[in-house]
Amino acid sequence: MKKLIIVSVLTVSALAGAGPAQAEALVPTPALPAPTGDHAVGRSTVHLIDSSRPDPWVADRKARELMVSIWYPARKAVGRPAPYVTPQESKLILDSVPQLRDLPPDTLAKTRTYARVDAPALQRKGGWPLVVLSPGMTMPRATMTSLAEEFASRGYLVAGIEHTYESVATTFPDGRTVTFEAGKGGQTPELGAKVAQVRAADTEFVLDRLAGSRHWNRLIDEAKVAMVGHSVGGQSAAQLLPLSRRIRAAVNLDGTYMPKIPAKPVRKPFMMIGNPRQAPATGGEPRSWDLFWPHVTGDWKRWLTVTGAEHLSFIDYAVLQPQLGMPAYPLDGDRSLQITRTYVTAFLDLHLKGRRQPLLDRPSADYPEVGFW
Repeated sequence: MKKLIIVSVLTVSALAGAGPAQAEALVPTPALPAPTGDHAVGRSTVHLIDSSRPDPWVADRKARELMVSIWYPARKAVGRPAPYVTPQESKLILDSVPQLRDLPPDTLAKTRTYARVDAPALQRKGGWPLVVLSPGMTMPRATMTSLAEEFASRGYLVAGIEHTYESVATTFPDGRTVTFEAGKGGQTPELGAKVAQVRAADTEFVLDRLAGSRHWNRLIDEAKVAMVGHSVGGQSAAQLLPLSRRIRAAVNLDGTYMPKIPAKPVRKPFMMIGNPRQAPATGGEPRSWDLFWPHVTGDWKRWLTVTGAEHLSFIDYAVLQPQLGMPAYPLDGDRSLQITRTYVTAFLDLHLKGRRQPLLDRPSADYPEVGFW
């Protein structure tokens, strides 16, 4: 893929004093890494309303509203590219990062993606395995787009859930954009437990609605469902895995556990991948991964860390932030997303498609950054 223009922090701050034409010339066009699978990718957006429960974060909302992005293998790449975020979401995301406030507010809305809006779906007898994505706290579902497009290109249907009021910005079809409300009082074990419960309910509701949809049901193999989450989405996936009758396997991408012990032992296939600070503690107080791990009792489990990674290395921000002028992480963003895509796809291929994956058995010379514990 053609190298993108990388702007420095100095250039970003210079935008404030530039004229409109100058500013536009200085602004990069963000882009995600292209998916590497054999299939073209389509993306649809679904608005769901759960009238059986009030919103857990806003008292006067009598129903829980969710936005869900669905990526899927397409017959061909036709139609317009899927927008990364809405202009309203872009503005609120950039406003939340002081170093990026001088960028034009719609910068992230122009991010290059590879899925096409509502492209004709590729049919498969029995349907495609389903992967549910759950993003980190304050982070839109869009932050996992590079993973979603990769999985869809490799033969999965992917449902990315926007957990309303847990994201910095969520735009609904009627034009409303709601903002972050959950956890304004700070991160606590009680909040972590509530978030896990809310996300479990959101996920099961979405699975119910997909199963009941004449359109999506015919594209999904309901016997093959996995969940992949980042940060609080990862810990929520781990908490839900032993409780859900439908989710067969799960991956936690750098999520800290709150609560630190699952309600039931995790006996299904489970993998956690984190930055080096998630390695087993060698002294002092045990951390959340140390405390959670003894309760992962299934026959297949993996604890991996990635040298040079940071908390956001496992999602799109690993590549987008440097493109917008923010400092890069020790591990190059393209490399960190390549590692995440490769190891998570291997996990999905093993547990949902039954394909042997030697990569997951031991350290690899091709990926020396990845440590096994």
